[in-house]
Amino acid sequence: MSYIEKLSAIRQQMKTDGVAAYIIPSADPHISEYLPSHYKCTPFTTGFTGSAATVVITEDFAGVWTDARYFEQAEEQLAGSGFELVKLKVQQTPEYIQWLSEQLPHGANIAFDEKLVSIVLGELLHKQLAHLKPNLQHKDYLSPIWENRPALPSEPAFLIAAEFTGKAISEKLTEVRKAMKRHHANYHLISSLDDMAWLFNMRGADVSYNPVVLSFALITLEQATLYIQPDKLTAEDKYTLAKNGVEILSYDTIANDLQAIPQESTILIDPKRNCFALYKLIPAAVHTVLEINPSTALKASKNETEIKNTRTAMVKDGVAITQFLKWVKENVDKIEITEIAAAAQLKSFRAAQDGFIGESFNTIAAYKAHGALPHYGATKESNVAIKAEGLFLVDSGGQYRYGTTDITRVIPMGNNTEEEKTDYTLVLKAMIEGCKTRFPKGTCGYQIDAITRRPLWDFALNYGHGTGHGVGYFLNVHEGPQVFNATATAVPVELGMITSIEPGIYRSGKHGIRIENLVLTISDQSNEFNEFYAFEALTLAPIDTTLVKKELLEQSHIKWLNQYHANVYAKLSPYLNEEEKVFLGRMTSEI
Repeated sequence: MSYIEKLSAIRQQMKTDGVAAYIIPSADPHISEYLPSHYKCTPFTTGFTGSAATVVITEDFAGVWTDARYFEQAEEQLAGSGFELVKLKVQQTPEYIQWLSEQLPHGANIAFDEKLVSIVLGELLHKQLAHLKPNLQHKDYLSPIWENRPALPSEPAFLIAAEFTGKAISEKLTEVRKAMKRHHANYHLISSLDDMAWLFNMRGADVSYNPVVLSFALITLEQATLYIQPDKLTAEDKYTLAKNGVEILSYDTIANDLQAIPQESTILIDPKRNCFALYKLIPAAVHTVLEINPSTALKASKNETEIKNTRTAMVKDGVAITQFLKWVKENVDKIEITEIAAAAQLKSFRAAQDGFIGESFNTIAAYKAHGALPHYGATKESNVAIKAEGLFLVDSGGQYRYGTTDITRVIPMGNNTEEEKTDYTLVLKAMIEGCKTRFPKGTCGYQIDAITRRPLWDFALNYGHGTGHGVGYFLNVHEGPQVFNATATAVPVELGMITSIEPGIYRSGKHGIRIENLVLTISDQSNEFNEFYAFEALTLAPIDTTLVKKELLEQSHIKWLNQYHANVYAKLSPYLNEEEKVFLGRMTSEI
């Protein structure tokens, strides 16, 4: 069935039900960013494969709302599909709701699958469309037309030992229950898969690149229930969970138990990380407290064991990155290196490292103009050969049993223009500006975002994505609650948080430049003005300096870069052979 035929089939169902607009979010019942194949509704319906999009279908219009990271990709993938790209002005906002309010008549029927809509989005739809007095309905128009729809994943899950987590399951449950008591809640529903993985020291392979397991949890002050396909866990793991006070029930029984919560109870539920369908099952007499999951904040601030192990992962990853950079530079124009081949070679270097589980996301290996697409993914059709000219951007990461990595480096291949040199230097300056920032306790991500962008703003340059995102511990490469972007999110940058700093410049049809390190929030100093924090650069890999225009850098940036490179050489060289050491020595020499 073609995309145009799918669109027609959806409209036929809408016509039968008298539905004026159908909304398809990019989500699953756990409100995940990255989805199991069963819930990849946007690619199935439209052909667009970006990780953030909302589809809206009416009788005479079909649009895909997405942000600047995906504009060029969406234009290309939506061609001939019957769907149009609608460019979001502000990243991660439901601007389509305003469009619907202007397009639809009073009393219109609006439908969506309530399993794929968060509580906060469901409430927002009701609130912002209230003037239309619409009839909002739960409808699934995809299942009837989705032939051979992928089944829910059945990969096994496993528990990880305290030597890797630093805390037993029972300790984590105690911390969550303390937070429940502060909210006067005697029930707590958890749907978000990374929170589940953290709380139960559980990992799996239900979602590509994210070691999570489809599951729910219902926590009371006395017991914890894990809803999961029982055959995913070994008898030994089930015994460990039972010892830690965890009961195991079937994945699909969560709905029944929510409906059975006693009247006058109070349930704590995260409105951004739980679906509208489950929320509506909670009896009306149960008081709801809509607040962020306690586990989200607990998970974000890494403990000493997690920090120590992450540093080990960074060394392993840095060795692989160094070997990859050497391989690219020494083999370009000697053998054919395509974008796909380069990504495969990088994975092989990582796979040789102890503890490597897999990649943390699909590698972005983007040559020349492809680098201007921030979330480019090479396909058989787009794959090009790397030559000894221009810029080659590689954004990649690894999942290790003791940490998660995410790094971007730009490799100058030769014959670079003055514009490329200037852009490269300014992006490097911006990255360093963010990394070397000292800031008072209570500082939020949007303040770090502005500080990082300043060197680019000075030249009237900017980029359309956030400066940074939280990173999990052998978990999702995108993790909250902290985020470094322009949105005034009131989440302070806390000690122990791991966050990316990744400014960029993207010139359509020419090149893209992004340089990314992961940083750990550490204590700096205290005085009469406040307690001050700083960032430790966790990522250990050389940053190419051949294009750097020193006159555009301040002495503080040069000092930071030289010290960073000295540390990179000291940490990585013991694990390299003599040729690799010489190469790393050249790459990390002072400027």
